[in-house]
Amino acid sequence: MGQYSTAFVSVSTLSDPLRREMASLYLGSYDGSSETLFLEDLAKKDEVLLVHEDGQLVGFTTVLVYEHEWRQKPVRVVYSGDTVVDRAHWGQQALAFDWIARLGVLRRQRPELPLYWLLLVKGHRTFRYLPLFSKSFHPHWNMQRGDLKSLADSLAQSMFPDDYNPTTGVVELKKSRGHLKPEIAVPSPRDLEREDVRFFVDRNPGFQRGHELVCLCEVESENMKPLTLKLFSKGLNGC
Repeated sequence: MGQYSTAFVSVSTLSDPLRREMASLYLGSYDGSSETLFLEDLAKKDEVLLVHEDGQLVGFTTVLVYEHEWRQKPVRVVYSGDTVVDRAHWGQQALAFDWIARLGVLRRQRPELPLYWLLLVKGHRTFRYLPLFSKSFHPHWNMQRGDLKSLADSLAQSMFPDDYNPTTGVVELKKSRGHLKPEIAVPSPRDLEREDVRFFVDRNPGFQRGHELVCLCEVESENMKPLTLKLFSKGLNGC
């Protein structure tokens, strides 16, 4: 692998060729979608984190930041949209590290508002970021957070009023708008030895059809794992 570079870019400034390059990268890992669907979803986001290796786009994640009223008070939400990394570059950490630092920046922007990370998960690899990132999140295999469950329901119902099932905590789309290709989606026997992977498969049995498990995490220093806290603090302190 060569040298990775990253950049947060406003969606409104993305060129048409770059948008198409992102769509092509996305469709290399996802079935059930199209360039048109991808671009429609992209247009609803605020910014993207782009990862290049020696000038070649190898990964990205899309981001929407908004406020939501919950229990008569505003909270700030960071919603992770489409995320993909070319399979040849799954070992890179540039995307995750810069994403965590960005959360620190967002926390610094509005310190008076609680900040939450909303993640809709279609695959077990993405779900595994939650226990790496934080001490506590919803849903969890052995930790119940009713407060996070209530907020997750509120957020998901506002975004997907016709498809969210609060009983399962899953956005159960009637028709997939994108699901991982089988060779990526299906956990290996070794993966299934992990408690978090088994939990994800049990909670979201329709993941291969594009169903999405609604996950929520508090973005607070006290909730960070040690490495996460170090990266988060860089953004929080403006380093």
